[in-house]
Amino acid sequence: MKILVSNDDGVDAPGLHQLAASLKKLGEVYICAPEGPRSGASSALTLYAPLLVTEVGPRCWSVSGNPADAVKLALTELIDGRPDIVVSGINNGLNCGSNVLYSGTVAAALEGAQAGILSFAVSRKVASNENYRAEARLAARIIGTLSDAPSGGNTVYNINIPSPKPRGVVTTTTELQPYVDRYDRRIDPRGRVYYWLRGEPPRQARGNGYLSDEGAVAQGFVAVTPLRRNLTDESLLRDLARLYPSRK
Repeated sequence: MKILVSNDDGVDAPGLHQLAASLKKLGEVYICAPEGPRSGASSALTLYAPLLVTEVGPRCWSVSGNPADAVKLALTELIDGRPDIVVSGINNGLNCGSNVLYSGTVAAALEGAQAGILSFAVSRKVASNENYRAEARLAARIIGTLSDAPSGGNTVYNINIPSPKPRGVVTTTTELQPYVDRYDRRIDPRGRVYYWLRGEPPRQARGNGYLSDEGAVAQGFVAVTPLRRNLTDESLLRDLARLYPSRK
């Protein structure tokens, strides 16, 4: 099995390399990641500057752009042959709920899925230590299991790990509840106004029959959520077609 690993924390991030080490039990690992932190980049592409690629080790490259740039370049220019899976992580911070809309970790995995490759995003609860080995081993086991299981086209499995010793692994959904956005308004030494974002997490989530990813990690479980990039609101298609008929 050929495996491409990326992230949004940068090519030197310990979570990236400890995950790659655990995935070597599953196959041949290639790393292509941004040259530095790109948290919150989502699926942004670099369009107005050249992308610089540096080979930092055997089968390991850094890219001057964003996570989506790194995966696109790896798939089209850097790796001989098509990877069997794409894995992004391990992110130091959970990517549950509305975070999936902004996460560069999830976006890197979605880029693989967009190319028709089964993809995974892996995140852990934020911690000050740089030891990801337990989470990396657990993620590799889950990825190994899901790599052999049926999956939909263009699927990303979003894996969120609450601790090195979770209670178990559960299937979850993602509730896209909006953050309560807050900004700190400050003034710099030259009298200019500037702002720092400090959003607060949603206070409640809707139920749809499945435990949410946020609820699962709060209870100590690893949350595994299947994601797709299709943004069509299927529930409104029929009503909309009454106003503007669809064409085939």
